Amino acid sequence: MAAAANTKTWTVLDLLRWTTQHFAERGIDTPRLDAECLLAHALGCDRLRLYVDFEKPVEDAERARFRELVRERGQARVPVALLVGSREFWSMPLAVTRDVLVPRPDTETLVAAALDAFPEREASFAVLDVGTGSGAIALAIARERPKALVVATDLSPAALAVARGNAERLGLADRIRFGEGSLFEPVAAGGERFDLVVSNPPYVAERDAASLAPELGHEPATALFAGPDGTDVLRPLAEQVADFLAPGGRVFVELDPAQAPRVAGWLAEAGLGEITTHRDAAGLVRVVGARRETQTAEAVPSGERME
Repeated sequence: MAAAANTKTWTVLDLLRWTTQHFAERGIDTPRLDAECLLAHALGCDRLRLYVDFEKPVEDAERARFRELVRERGQARVPVALLVGSREFWSMPLAVTRDVLVPRPDTETLVAAALDAFPEREASFAVLDVGTGSGAIALAIARERPKALVVATDLSPAALAVARGNAERLGLADRIRFGEGSLFEPVAAGGERFDLVVSNPPYVAERDAASLAPELGHEPATALFAGPDGTDVLRPLAEQVADFLAPGGRVFVELDPAQAPRVAGWLAEAGLGEITTHRDAAGLVRVVGARRETQTAEAVPSGERME
C-alpha cells in the first residue's frame, strides 16, 4: 500500500482488498472483518457505509490514519477493539482501553446463566460483580433487570474508571455502585449479602503464556493470569463466596473448561449446593454455578447439573 501511494488512487474497495490479503498472510483469523472495522474507524463511518462507498477515493490523510492502524494490527498485533477504542458486548457499545480485558462472547454465557436464574425482568435483587473490568457483566445485568441493585468491584483503579465511564454513557451510572479492592474486600466491612454473585476472574495459567495469541500481550496481565495453573483467584473466590451470598443466593463464575471440576469441588466444600455447568457457543463448559441452600427447595436454573 505504501509503495504505490504516489502512483495510484486508492478506493475503499482497493484498501479493503489489499488489507484483507495482508492480514490473511499474517495469520489473522478474521482478515476481512478487521480490515472493515479499521477502515470504517479511519473514515469516521460505520461498516455499512463502506459498501455504499466502495468506489469512493480515499484521501491521503484518511489513508495515512488507516495505514497506521493496519501497521498496529498486522505487525504489533494490537486487537481491533483497542485500536478503535470500543467493543460490543450484549448489544452494548463498551469503551475499552489497555487497562481492561476486551469483552468476549464467551462471557455472554455467564450473563445468560445469571439472567436465567432471575428470569423476571422486574425482579428486585442484589448483585455483586467481582473483577468488573470494563463493566460488561454488571452493565448487561443492570440493563436487563432494571430493579437489580448492582455492586461492581475491581482491584484496578484504572479499570474502574473505564467501567464508570461505560455506565455513564449507557445511562446506568445511578444503578451501579463501584468499589476498589481485591475479591470481596470492598463489601466485607459492611456485612453485605447478595442474591447473585458473578465473576470473570483471571484464570489463565502462567505456564501457558508463551502459547497464547500475541493479541493478549496488549491486555492487562493481572486480569488474565492467576498463578501457575490459573486458579490463584478462582480458589479463594470459590472458598469465600458463601459468606457473601444471601440464603438461596447464586454464584456464577467463568473459567477454563479444564478448571470446572476443581472449582465445582471447592464450591461444594464451601457448603454450596446445586452445582451447575453452562456451555459456551463452542459447546465447552465455560461457567460453573452454585447456590446457597435455604430451608425450602427451589428449581435449579437452566444449565447442566454437575454430579
